[in-house]
Amino acid sequence: MAARNHCGDRLAAPSEAYLRRVRLAVRGSVPWGVMDARGEIREFLTSRRARLRTDDVGLVSYGHRRVPGLRREEVAVLAGISAPYYARLERGDLTAASDAVLDAVARALRLNPAERAHLADLARATRRPAAAAGSVDPVRDTRVRPVLRQLIDAFEGAAAFVSNERIDVLAANRTGAALCSPLFEYGGPRPNLARFVFLTPAGREFFVDWDTAASDVVASLRSSAGRNPHDEYLTGLIGELTARSDAFSSRWAAHDVKSAPSGVKVIRHPLVGLLELHYEQLGLPSDPRQAIFTFSAPRGSHAYESLGFLASWISSNSTRTE
Repeated sequence: MAARNHCGDRLAAPSEAYLRRVRLAVRGSVPWGVMDARGEIREFLTSRRARLRTDDVGLVSYGHRRVPGLRREEVAVLAGISAPYYARLERGDLTAASDAVLDAVARALRLNPAERAHLADLARATRRPAAAAGSVDPVRDTRVRPVLRQLIDAFEGAAAFVSNERIDVLAANRTGAALCSPLFEYGGPRPNLARFVFLTPAGREFFVDWDTAASDVVASLRSSAGRNPHDEYLTGLIGELTARSDAFSSRWAAHDVKSAPSGVKVIRHPLVGLLELHYEQLGLPSDPRQAIFTFSAPRGSHAYESLGFLASWISSNSTRTE
């Protein structure tokens, strides 16, 4: 049976070439630190074109279509550029594409704000070689400044975390450590949310709507990969998850991206049961590869009282995530 996302849409299977690259990468034969930006552009634009129908964009359908979606020529008409030029863009050559051209293509393909940002990130990756971009410093990427630890500790009554682009949990306040105790139990002092969601039974139990949580994790990693195409640790994580999880690989092949700085998550905690929590993502201009996430509940609610209980529980056990 074909995999589907949480909206019920069919997810495309990864190409054999892509899976072959993953297998080689997992064995150490391919340097995952160099992501194929042009290939990412090609697959992203093709997938966005395939989801549109002529009725969606006010065009009249004609002739037999061998594959779903708009033809390249139709996208070119909508974007106001020539068909050969759009074909070149879709082959991954965005090096000379102006912001105006990218905006026209984004309008033609009905890209949402997160998808527009992703396309811009991919374009920048083609214009900036790996040598110029520089490598990721694994120490700096996982180091949390003391002031940030003080800040998350100041969030009384809420769970707070510091996370990076790979969704490693780098630090948590006491309530956060208690709330995500199954995550820390699996991953140790610096667990990775994506591995927890896709590679552990506890991950499926923890999120009540696991399909949505899983799709959100993949969409977040896809956005991160666009911003950081030369992060070998990130691409290594993606290679590992693609090789070990069919649920991850099918979602990754869909090329969905998402920006959800706030929302609601329902989790199932082994100590206090179901919790409906509001989350917020707080960007850190001084540490752009990190962010603070908070999970809270209205005062007086069951979830609020449960967070207080969890904070007391972990304090009594004298444990803390550093």
